[in-house]
Order: sequence, then structure tokens, then C-alpha cells
Amino acid sequence: TFLLADRSEAWVLETAGRYWAAQQIREGSRNISNQLSIGTDITAEHAELRQRARSQGWWSGAGEFSFADAFSLEQQPPRMEAAKARYRAGKELLRQHAGHITAETFMAILRDKASGICVDSEGFRTAGSMVSVLPRDPAVPCVHFFTATPDPSRSVFKPFVFVAGLKPSPQVLSPSFSDDPARKVPRFQSTVDRRHELYRRHQAALELMERDQEQGQKLQQTLRDLERQGLEAVNALLGGDVVPRPEELAELFFDCVDAEMKFYK
Repeated sequence: TFLLADRSEAWVLETAGRYWAAQQIREGSRNISNQLSIGTDITAEHAELRQRARSQGWWSGAGEFSFADAFSLEQQPPRMEAAKARYRAGKELLRQHAGHITAETFMAILRDKASGICVDSEGFRTAGSMVSVLPRDPAVPCVHFFTATPDPSRSVFKPFVFVAGLKPSPQVLSPSFSDDPARKVPRFQSTVDRRHELYRRHQAALELMERDQEQGQKLQQTLRDLERQGLEAVNALLGGDVVPRPEELAELFFDCVDAEMKFYK
């Protein structure tokens, strides 16, 4: 399942093998959660989609055709039931904010643990989170907020803008290995630490939060303040209140990562 969006359009694309269905989102909000969610409202589809469903006995050919009903497993594993619960919870969170959804709204939803959207267990942890703002006005830059660290509930969403002359951020680049077990045959016979430097410090900060609750809360508040400063700067940019120099946009993400790194020392 994929969410596809640009300045003027938004789509959900879902696949089942080589068969697919797509739904254009014309208003409101839409969420996905590791399951087929396109029902009868299909904007475009694989030419043989319905024929495939009929030949397999998944659809009789009578009545409306639902992509999700036809191509989903009848007996779904427990993890898919969890995905359904996440989908319903995400839909409800979006409904609660209907009409006044902002970047901050999405950040809050991505941090929601009760819904299962934010996962922080060792076995399954939200690896990274992203929120994008795509203005309809082509003169206004698109801004993407990345955590670059797992578990958004304790991560910082940092703004990034695609511009020429972008300053690299080596602090969030995973290390490379000359004897990478992923490239050996047989593969993965050994393990390596692929965490980048920001991730390492982020994990060390977690240990502090768990060991010293008071200091952990202070650090968490400091990180939220850093995030708020970035949001305020971006809102001023999107609102036309400021016109930053190209080099400022090129260094924006680097500067935010660098600032976060300093708080972890």
C-alpha cells in the first residue's frame, strides 16, 4: 500500500502481486496501515483486475467490486488484525482534527502509542518518521520533516528542503563496511553496527531517560523546544513572512541535526 502525493494530487495505490487498484483522494484526509484499504471507490485499476478476482472465486461478478474484500486473505494472521486496529485508530485521530490539520497534527498522530501507530518495542520499532508539507503554490518550497531516528515519541522532527548545493549530513549516514555481510556469499553470517552517529547518541539518551527520570524529562523538553523552533521557522517560510537565502535552506537540515547532536553530549 502506497500514499502518493504532489502539490496538486493525492492517491492511494495498492497492489496484490501484479494486480493493482488506485484511488484518488479529492478531499479530506486518508490513512493506510499495512493492509488493503481500497474498497469500491476505485479511480484506476489493472486491466485484468476483476477478471482475476472472478477466476479465483474471490468475486462473483454480481454487485459492486471491492478490491480490499476480493484480494485480502479470508483468514488473516494476528499481525493483520493489529493493522486493522491501527487503521481504525488512525482514521479516528484524523477525524478528530478534520478541518484544521497541520504538520504538528501529523507529528502528534505519528507519536500516538495507544493506537499502535508509534511502536517502541525491541521486536518491532517505528524505524523513522516523516511529515511533508506540499504547498499548492509552486513558488513556495516543499518542506519535509524527518526524525532520522526511531520512535518518534522521543525524536525530533527536523525540516529539510530539496535545493541546489545541499549540505550533506554525515551524522545521519549509516557507516559502510568493506566486508559487509550483506555482500558476502552466503549472506548475513555476521553482524555489523549500522547505526549512524545521531542514532547512537539518541540511544544513549534513552538510557539516560530510563535511568534518571528528572534529567530525562528535561532533555525531552529541550528537544521539543528545538523542534518547535524549527516548526516556527518553517511556518514563517511557508507563510511568506521570511525569504531565506538559498544557502540557509541548503544548510537547514544539517544545522538541526547538529543542534540535536549537541544536546546529547
